[in-house]
Amino acid sequence: MAISMFNISVPIFVRHLNGLAHCLKKAQALYSEKKYDEGTLVNYRLFPDMFSFARQIQQAADHARNCAAALAGVESPAIEMNEKTLGELIARVEKTLAFLKGLTAAQIDGSDTKKLTIKVMGKDTEFVGIDLLQNRALPNFYFHVTTAYDILRHNGVEIGKRDFMGATAQ
Repeated sequence: MAISMFNISVPIFVRHLNGLAHCLKKAQALYSEKKYDEGTLVNYRLFPDMFSFARQIQQAADHARNCAAALAGVESPAIEMNEKTLGELIARVEKTLAFLKGLTAAQIDGSDTKKLTIKVMGKDTEFVGIDLLQNRALPNFYFHVTTAYDILRHNGVEIGKRDFMGATAQ
C-alpha cells in the first residue's frame, strides 16, 4: 500500500499550527489582562544564541508552508518576517493554515519520490519528497513549535500538552 504523503504532512502541520494559534491566543489574553508588554514575549529567547519567540513562530509556519508547497509543486506564498505583536504572529499562523487547507491530496500524494531542489541556508539542496518531509521539514517544524511552547510556559502562559498537541484547538 502506497503512503499518502498528504496524510503524513498537511493534517499534521494543520493540527499543530491550530494548537500553536490557540496557545498564542492564550498568551495574548494573559498579556492583555495583566497589561504585560507583549514585546518582552515576542523578543524572548531561552538563551542568547537562540532565535527569539517571534522567530520560532515564523520558522514553524515557514517549514510547514514551504514543505507542503514543494510537495504540491506550487509556489509558497511569501510572508515577511516582521511580526512585532502576538496578533501579528497569530495572523502569520492563520495565513499558513489557510494556505495548507487549500491544498489537496491529489496535489501531494505521489511526491514521496519526487526530486526537489530546496534552498537551505542560501544553497540549493537536493531532496526527494519523503526525505524533505521526514528528515528536514517535520523535525524543524516540531523543534520550533516545541521551543515556542516552552517559551510560553516559561513566561507564565497556562498551557499544557493538550494545547501543544492541538487537541483543544479543533
